Amino acid sequence: MDFTAGISFIFGQIGKLLFSLGSHFSLTSLAVALLVATLFFTWQRVRRGRRVRVKTILRALFPRRILHSRSNEADIGYLIFNVFVYGVMFSWALLSYQFISNGIIAGLIALFGPVSPSTLPVYVTRSVVTAMLFLAYELGYWFNHWLSHKVPLLWEFHKVHHNAEVLTPLTNFRVHPVYTWVFANILAFSAAVANGFGNYMFGETAHQYALNDTNVILVLFIHTYVHLQHSHVWISFRGLLGRIFVSPAHHQVHHSSNPKHFNKNFGSCLALWDWMFGTLYVPGKQREPLTFGFGDHPDAHTMKGELVDPLINAAGRLKPLWHKPAVPVTERKQA
Repeated sequence: MDFTAGISFIFGQIGKLLFSLGSHFSLTSLAVALLVATLFFTWQRVRRGRRVRVKTILRALFPRRILHSRSNEADIGYLIFNVFVYGVMFSWALLSYQFISNGIIAGLIALFGPVSPSTLPVYVTRSVVTAMLFLAYELGYWFNHWLSHKVPLLWEFHKVHHNAEVLTPLTNFRVHPVYTWVFANILAFSAAVANGFGNYMFGETAHQYALNDTNVILVLFIHTYVHLQHSHVWISFRGLLGRIFVSPAHHQVHHSSNPKHFNKNFGSCLALWDWMFGTLYVPGKQREPLTFGFGDHPDAHTMKGELVDPLINAAGRLKPLWHKPAVPVTERKQA
């Protein structure tokens, strides 16, 4: 048997995951996150007048309670499944990005007429489109996240992510396939609308600045602190900064099982949409006591609990729509 194709696929997926600068899990972005976390823990010890030892810092970076937790082990499984299965099954969006984008342009031309090509330098048009697409990504992310918490049917699938009892960068892969599918379609729509308006505005096709097809602004965020949002590193942005950007502490609060934190901080990189729509919770400087996950979910880290049960529970949410209770004979007569 020839396993060349299979081996090539496996190494190709690993390469795109770890060695592509545009990847959400590149080795470069993970290295920067590790450096930031190391500097943070070192600075904490220096500020308190304590000795800085490599062993102590390593224990702070990689606590045993996290490394050996069932939740973390499940996240490793999600990483493998996500990269080698999700990527094949759900790498496309049902809504065609190009189709919607072209439709937006055609609609604007029909309403307002054609626009002459811009005389602005290419770097200006590309920079504007890059910013527009980044903001569209953030809005699409926020809206999808908000829907996933507010719509009971969608919550059954998003709840899989919130079943995590410890947070690490791997937790980003803890998502149900249905959630991934919905998310991809919403992002395709929001990005297509922004791209359509941007290209009509300049009267010509203007491509964003990207690294491996990932918006360069998003890449910058991924290479600064986004990985630390799923971690135990309490870095909080406060004041105006905390109303613009989603710090690691912002997202850790979002995962909290404390009711006062429910339905807060839906943003990815920017807190602007949360601030605008009233879902922002700005964390304090000192770490709040947080617990994650659901204590009443014994199957939280199993295939049944994370992949099968959400489908069954979602079907239960839909049951009332097609199964209406029979009307008693006496009530029929009255009607």
